[in-house]
Amino acid sequence: MGLSDVRKSADERMTKSLDALKANLAKIRTGRAHSGILDHVLVEYYGSPVPVGQVANVNVVDARTLSVQPYEKNMVGPVEKAIRDSDLGLNPISMGDNIRVPMPALTQERRRDLTKVVRGEGEDTKVAVRNLRRDANDTLKKLVKDKEISEDDERRAQDEVQKLTDRNVAEIDRLVLQKEAEIMTV
Repeated sequence: MGLSDVRKSADERMTKSLDALKANLAKIRTGRAHSGILDHVLVEYYGSPVPVGQVANVNVVDARTLSVQPYEKNMVGPVEKAIRDSDLGLNPISMGDNIRVPMPALTQERRRDLTKVVRGEGEDTKVAVRNLRRDANDTLKKLVKDKEISEDDERRAQDEVQKLTDRNVAEIDRLVLQKEAEIMTV
């Protein structure tokens, strides 16, 4: 394992942590409707749990309403039930073979609670990124100990890993602030 491998591995793993944060933030409901909100709602489809988006077409009707149109008529009931039973606090309304999902307005208290959840997600991701930095630095120390790289190379590589960490932490902060602003917008 060389220097470029250590840096590339750290970069890839930090990117995965950021992607996981983005996915987790997308699950957090704001007052506005967006089709991604149902991505994590699973519905029973021929014995297997699948995301709603695989058995229905999800569209945004307006800022506060989603339209969910199952591809098969017999899936209207199960999809509606899955949305209602999800932890999103949504109350879907079945209209023939179409399901309308109104987005209830968030109370100020609920908005504050959600911003705490968002900050927690951000902190967890920062911890993960810092752990990846530590792993990369430990690998570099081992390479020096095994005399595969020089101490100067190690120092340069550690600086690169630190810059990578700083860039990812800044991106995490940006994503968290963006999501908080989205939640607090009435």
